[in-house]
This record gives sequence, structure tokens and C-alpha cells, in this order.
Amino acid sequence: MFLRTLRDDPADAEVPSHRLLVRAGYIRRVAPGGFSWLPLGYEVFRNVERIVREEMNAAGFQEVHFPALVPKEPYEATNRYEEYGPNVFRVEDRHGAQFLLAPTHEELFTLTVKDLYSSYRDLPLIIYQIQTKFRDEARPRAGLLRTREFVMKDSYSFDLDDDGLQRSYDAHRAAYITLFDRLGLPFVIVAATSGAMGGSASEEFLAPMPSGEDTFIRCTECDYAANVEAVSTPVPDPIPLDGLPPAVVHVTPKTPTIATLVDFVNGDPTTQRADRPWTAADTLKNVVVTLKHPDGSVEPLAVGVEGHRDVDLKRLEAQVAPAELEPFSDEDFARYPTLKKGYIGPGALGADKPAGIRYLVDPRIVEGTAWVTGADEYDRHVINLTAGRDFTPDGTIEAAEVLDGDVCPSCGAPVEIARGIEIGHIFQLGRKYAEALELTVRDENDQPITPTMGSYGVGVSRCLAAIAESTIDDLGLCWPREVAPADLHIVIAGKDGGPQGPAAETLAGELEAAGLRVMLDDRQKVSPGVKFKDAEMIGIPTIVVVGRGIADEDNPTIEVKDRATGEREDVPLADAIAHLVALRR
Repeated sequence: MFLRTLRDDPADAEVPSHRLLVRAGYIRRVAPGGFSWLPLGYEVFRNVERIVREEMNAAGFQEVHFPALVPKEPYEATNRYEEYGPNVFRVEDRHGAQFLLAPTHEELFTLTVKDLYSSYRDLPLIIYQIQTKFRDEARPRAGLLRTREFVMKDSYSFDLDDDGLQRSYDAHRAAYITLFDRLGLPFVIVAATSGAMGGSASEEFLAPMPSGEDTFIRCTECDYAANVEAVSTPVPDPIPLDGLPPAVVHVTPKTPTIATLVDFVNGDPTTQRADRPWTAADTLKNVVVTLKHPDGSVEPLAVGVEGHRDVDLKRLEAQVAPAELEPFSDEDFARYPTLKKGYIGPGALGADKPAGIRYLVDPRIVEGTAWVTGADEYDRHVINLTAGRDFTPDGTIEAAEVLDGDVCPSCGAPVEIARGIEIGHIFQLGRKYAEALELTVRDENDQPITPTMGSYGVGVSRCLAAIAESTIDDLGLCWPREVAPADLHIVIAGKDGGPQGPAAETLAGELEAAGLRVMLDDRQKVSPGVKFKDAEMIGIPTIVVVGRGIADEDNPTIEVKDRATGEREDVPLADAIAHLVALRR
């Protein structure tokens, strides 16, 4: 076998799966965000791919395969050639024609159906592919979890009406539940956004684990769960404006941060509260960013959130997509002199104000809520600045950080924060792509109708990394049997030239004849201790040790170890085949 295990972690490894997949000889880094599959890794990858394909076929979906190098024109028709911005690899052939390495294939699926189908009798239809995708990640990291080249299963449904779309959506949801169960992956289904794909109903399948890049919330009482980008904030009732204290500007020297501001207003006799101390939740934090639109235009955007929360950039990006975010730089502040860095207040913000900066606030900032916030002058803050009386934002936006203990939008109980790896995403596209690419079929009255579509993805290479992350222990990888590169790892524990070698080779041959996949460690001049450590790190479900017990003439035995539990037992050689075959069932 083309295999070399490593004793040391790779220098760029950030998560356990990256560290151990490299050390155990499954993958090798070629470039940032690009990896080669070695024999062990490719075997696991093909097992994951096989299970995905089997479940798609079992659900009645049909497999196709599109090129990864695609012309730009279909993506221009849907406005995505520009919307993807720098995230797409763009190339030009020798004749000057422009292509891209496809990050996704909605356009080609739609055009293929348009080319071949024209009648309502042809639908419903669900087709899928397992294909390499490309995305020019700005910060590839975490091994196989964020790469520039990755493998996905993407399927698309074409239905005549919304009821049909719902049936196709439900069929995929059920197939995914079976699929991830077979892969041995723990998962939660959370409400999600559709991002650049567009569409309405959207759910993600997340493998909950600390190394995940997705943050989601789950209710401590009901079954509500959502990716933070899709969390809807319960909006409090407005507060009557009558009788509220007036807004007053105070001198607040050297208070450019929320923490310094809270300390000051609690310590200064002129700003102290009589009923309780001020907290960060009483302050209004205003953050300005720059939006870069796909057409090259830029605009500033101000976001107001409660002071004990940060602006969650992932949530904000989801709301302003396909625009991209950039921090507001010192040069930007110089172009907007009314913005006093560290002391920005609603008085300088708003599309109708001289600076013309659109101002959106968290939905909790309702009429009648009063705040301590910047007075648009250095070393000045205003207390009791009241929404609906002293300022009116241009609208609301879901961009505030979600915190443990926030209110569940479904039942009102507290929520908790968790992290997960996205392994699947299903959403209802509707007619966006069909309309843009003029896909129609004739109905029973020979009138043209536009089909409605759904899109459903599984990260095949991501699933492999997620399985590794979810099963790793202190000893190394620990694969579920159905995706493991072999059923058995036989270790010869004895001196070179002893009886253990021939016995192990005979046993391996008989086990393979019985239908088991066997890895035999027959390396010479390698100590048993090194072989044992490698076997544990490689993570095949059953480790078989052919050692001293084989020399017992009356009752030769082998040792069988369960890699996941660590349980060991001595098994008579005469019973070994039946015993080990039974483990696979």
C-alpha cells in the first residue's frame, strides 16, 4: 500500500480531522484549499460517495453529470456571473471565450431540462450529479472543511406547481435523514437562508461539533433550531412616548468603547441612575461598514444594535447578499466628517441626513426604547435618546449577535448556542432560474407554464471530514464500518521469520475469500508498538493481532480488538473466520 504515517501534526492543521487525515496517510496538501486523496482516503471517499448515490437512487432520483468548466453565458442570464464576485474562478480559452469553474450548476440543470422536455407529462423530474465544485475561498482552512475544490452531490427537482415542489422537498428531506444515519453522522435540521442560490423554504443539515464553522441556535424547550443567519428576532411591543424623560447630551471624556462608556456613566454623579446601574444593554452601538455590490458600486451602511451585542458579520452578509462587506477604514471616516469614530449616534445617520448613510437597526430597537449612545461629537454621549421621538431609522435588519439565553422565536423559552458542520442543504428555488432561462412546458390546454424548482446539496468531501471529526478519539481516527477503508486491520506482532507472519497471511487470504476487506500490516523491521499505534491512528473498526497466541499448538488464538470501544477478546483461530465475518453484519 502507498502509505506513510507521520508522527507530527502538519503545521497548518487547525482541526482534528485535518491533523489526523494527514498523519494517518489519507490526504496530502497540494496548495491552500487543495488536497490529494491517497489510497486510504480515496477508499473512504468512494464509500461516502457510494452511500450518497445509493440513497439518491433508492429515492427514485436519476444521475447525470455536467462539466466543471462551463461557459459564462448561462450565469450571466441569471445575473450570477457578477454576483459571485471574486468567489468564482474565471478562465479564458485561446479564442477569448470566457468560462468559469462552476461553484454550482443550477443553470446547466435548467437548460438541459429546457432542451429535452416540453410537456407537463414530462414532470415531475428529479435529477442529480456528484461533481467537483470550485470556489475561490479567501481563507481556505480546516482541511477538507473549507477548500477551494470540493465534491458535492447536487440535485434539482422540476415540478408543475408548489404542491409538487413540496413533495419533492419532502422526498429529499427523508432521503437525507436515511443517508446521514447510514454515514453514522449525528445531525440536526435547522432553518437556514438560501444565500446566492435564492429561493424560499430552506433547511440545513448540520453535524453538531465544536470544530464546525456554522453557528446555530436550538431551543431548550421546543424543537426550534436555526442557523444564526436565519434566526428571526421576536419584536417587543412599542413603548408609549408620553412621559419619557428628555434626551440629554453629557460630556463623557475618553469613552470610545461600550465598556468605557458604561464605567463612566455609572461613576459620574451627573449620569448615574437612581434605580439601578447602567449596563451595556442600555447602550446603542452603531457600526458602519462598506457594501461592495457586484456591479462595482460601493455604499456605506450603518447598523445599530444593543451595546452588549456585536454585529454578526455572517448574519449581516446573509442579509445584504450578493453585496460583500468591508470594514469602514480611516480613509472612509475622513470622507464622512460627520461620523466621529467611537461616538457615532443616530443623529448623523439616515438616508435623509447630509451624509446620506442608510441606517438600519436591530428589530428590538422599537419605538419608545431609550438609549445611551453617541452624540456625534468626540467625548460626548446622549442619554435617553428615544426611538420614534428623537430618531427614526431607515428600517430594521437581522444582524445582531445571537446570545445564549435569547428568546426562542417559536415558544419564548431560552435558546442555546451551538456549532456545527454543514453537511447538507435543501431549499425551494421557485421559478427564479426557470424564468431567467425561459424554461416552460405546455400544460394540458397547450398553454406555456413555468415549472418550479428545488435545489438539494450534500457535501460529499465535507461529510468525510465531518465523520472523522465526530469519531476521533485520543488514539486517532475511528471510522464507522460502512465508510471505513477496510473491515479489518491485521497486525503481525512477532519477530520477523516467526510463525505469526505465515499465519497472518493465510488468515488474511481466507477472510478476503469470505468477502471481507482486509488490511495486513506485514512490514518487517517495524516494532509491534509502532504497528499498534498506526492501527489505532488509521482507525479501521476491527484490529486483529496475530501474536504469541498463534504458537499455541493445542489452541492457537488471535486477539480481536474493537477500535471504537477498546474491548479485546481472544478468539480461537478455528473460529476466527466465522467470528470476524459476523462482526460486519
